[in-house]
Amino acid sequence: MRYVLSPPTHDEIKQTYEQGLEPIIELFDKTTQLFDTTTQELQVKIQTLEDQLNKNSQNSSKPPSSDGLKKPPRTTSLREKGMKPNGGQKGHTGHTLKMVENPDHTTPHKVTECSYCGLSLENIEAHDHKKRQVFDIPPVKIEVTEHQAEIKTCPHCKTVTTASFPPDINSSVQYGKRIKSLVVYLNTYNFIPLKRTSDFFEDIFGHRISQATILKANALGAEKMEPANEAIKQQLINSDVVNFDESGARVEGILYWIHVASTLFLTYYAIHAKRGKEAMDEIGILSQFTGIAIHDAWAPYFSYTNMEHGLCNAHNLRELKFIDEQYPQEWVMEMSDLLKTIKKEVKKTKSFKNCFDDATILDFETQYDEIIEKGLRMNPPPPPLEKPKRGPVKQSPAKNLLDRLKLRRSEVTLFMRDFRVPFDNNLGERDIRMMKVQQKVSGSFRTMEGAHIFCSIRGYISTTRKNGCCIIEVIQDAFDGKPFIPSF
Repeated sequence: MRYVLSPPTHDEIKQTYEQGLEPIIELFDKTTQLFDTTTQELQVKIQTLEDQLNKNSQNSSKPPSSDGLKKPPRTTSLREKGMKPNGGQKGHTGHTLKMVENPDHTTPHKVTECSYCGLSLENIEAHDHKKRQVFDIPPVKIEVTEHQAEIKTCPHCKTVTTASFPPDINSSVQYGKRIKSLVVYLNTYNFIPLKRTSDFFEDIFGHRISQATILKANALGAEKMEPANEAIKQQLINSDVVNFDESGARVEGILYWIHVASTLFLTYYAIHAKRGKEAMDEIGILSQFTGIAIHDAWAPYFSYTNMEHGLCNAHNLRELKFIDEQYPQEWVMEMSDLLKTIKKEVKKTKSFKNCFDDATILDFETQYDEIIEKGLRMNPPPPPLEKPKRGPVKQSPAKNLLDRLKLRRSEVTLFMRDFRVPFDNNLGERDIRMMKVQQKVSGSFRTMEGAHIFCSIRGYISTTRKNGCCIIEVIQDAFDGKPFIPSF
């Protein structure tokens, strides 16, 4: 939009002057009003642009990748500086190499002569040894195992009988479960692209596998992991507290959405063309969930009324920081400090209690309400428009945040009334972050089938990792038909 002042022309000024004092005053008032209106519109536009420029990953919900080269300094982080020094802490168990009692190989180094007089010591028995051990990887190569099924002819009836191969040996030449597991481990867990995975096998094993083989291994792995993912999904539905999040992902160049549901021990991913309730219903977790859902206050989550909702206060703190930077007001830091204080008190109290007493909750809620009212007095509603438009009247970011904090007070402060509820949604955000890493490495998914396969494998791997399992072993177990299924 272009803002252009329309001051009176010379002829209009001359005609007004000839008419007397009153018309001159009227013309001046009209010009001043026009100037003030245009100036206000420009100030709003400038403030909006400044808000956009000054938003970053530390004061809004923008991802760190959007910060570009002008990343904010570390000192602006919301994370409080710890009191511990760098390095290992007191009582920390080290993980340095230690000698083993039974090494795989022993290489003797003999003394042949006296280092002083030169006398030969070849026939003298050593009375002691000084030991040093080297940890290394032996040369590795692919083993080929040939399975031979016997063929016998019955001497009585002359029937020819052939022995059966194991169920998983179904081709004349094929790869075994360890190679398939390593392929999945490299390509899906470590995000190594197809070509580089092939390069890895050629460099390490002297045998290059095709990209088609990698894709087939991933597809078979996802199929074998399906029972585990179904169990994970059902356990999430039955959980008390679950973190939810979603993020964009491109499939064949089109924007899709990856949804995640997670706990400390479970992760489930699903990809869908939609971001909102339609997708959530089809995924089938939120529609059956009756516990406490932790999320970032996106409106479609609140359409589910069969559960409690807890909001991510990391988001709230970032927004408060942005308001403090762009619209400095006293209430902003008071609210930020209050949320951090409650968080500290929860951490201190939960070691011996499950919740605060009623008096403590009432005290914190009273402080919360007083800060909100103070902020609302400083940010009154905008005046009604002379020409009403569709939708709500545009408000300042500070007023929008205040309205949400007031409307969602119970969701914002749920973590202090139920210590099972986390202060933020960092668990869900950490799980969704791995999907963003994949996109940075490999870009968009080439096919929808590939996206589903990736989500299935990543959900299984994330769950097993949370449960302290060895990733390569649980992938092999899945190919064996015995996927890891968590049980609580």
